[in-house]
Amino acid sequence: MPLDPQARVIIDLIESLGFGSLGANTDPVAMRELMNAAAIPSSTEVARVEDREIPGPDRFLRIRVYRPAGDQPKPVIVYYHGGGWVLGSLESHDGVCRDLAVDVDAIVVAVDYRLAPEDRFPAAVDDAYAAARWVHANARALGGDPDRIAVAGDSAGGNLAAIVAQQARGTDLAVRFQLLVYPVTDYEFLSVSMEENAVGYYLTRDSMRWFYDQYLTRPAEGEDPRVSPLRAKDLSGLPPAFVVTAQYDPLRDQGCSYADALRACGNQVESVIYDGMFHGFFSMSEQIDAAKVAFGDAVAALRAGLAVT
Repeated sequence: MPLDPQARVIIDLIESLGFGSLGANTDPVAMRELMNAAAIPSSTEVARVEDREIPGPDRFLRIRVYRPAGDQPKPVIVYYHGGGWVLGSLESHDGVCRDLAVDVDAIVVAVDYRLAPEDRFPAAVDDAYAAARWVHANARALGGDPDRIAVAGDSAGGNLAAIVAQQARGTDLAVRFQLLVYPVTDYEFLSVSMEENAVGYYLTRDSMRWFYDQYLTRPAEGEDPRVSPLRAKDLSGLPPAFVVTAQYDPLRDQGCSYADALRACGNQVESVIYDGMFHGFFSMSEQIDAAKVAFGDAVAALRAGLAVT
């Protein structure tokens, strides 16, 4: 299927705002500010939104808690934003978190994990897992159900969600579900989708190289399962997953490969390649019809996985 016309409009707009291929002269701090400034405010009303600080491995972590209406205990979604471990923030993903809270009828806890290059691997991983542990320990105080916790994220956030699900296996933190939206799952640049979609669709192969250069101290770290969850020796016993991928995304094959690997190890997995779509489309329901479909599919999967009636 050719690139969706609505997607083309968005990609052209993104390029015009300066979010093209990232390289040696890119200033990460300036790019973060540009990304936050370009974030579209959400019109979704949530019963309560609270910014908090929680203990982290190296410093206090900022989180944002979204609570939908209703007094009964809610399931909890721990959400990790995308941005290549370098960009993104609570503000850039405020809209998708609001929408998830209302549509799933769940508490959403967005995590402001440390970013590279100021804090390189494994800082983001350590923060992500610490946040999930804190949410489990404090779920009831938040009005949530500690037995119904999901991890979710897009791109680098999907990478962190997948890794947290692996780290939680066999602990008292029983993750019930994982939503992985075009996740980074392997340190590679030679897959078919990397070749086919290397340029022209917002996220480029060179941009992925730049993100890794900021995040990793040395390339050999890319072999670590905490960077490449697809390379974990054992993928059995993991929570059910819904994996979103996009046809025109360099990361498409990584997401598909991870879904296949999870399935091969006996895990319950649903995965969908959204035709005509590009990396980043998922949060654009108001601009792209297919994004509305994908978001609805993810909501349905989360509600089923978290037993929301």
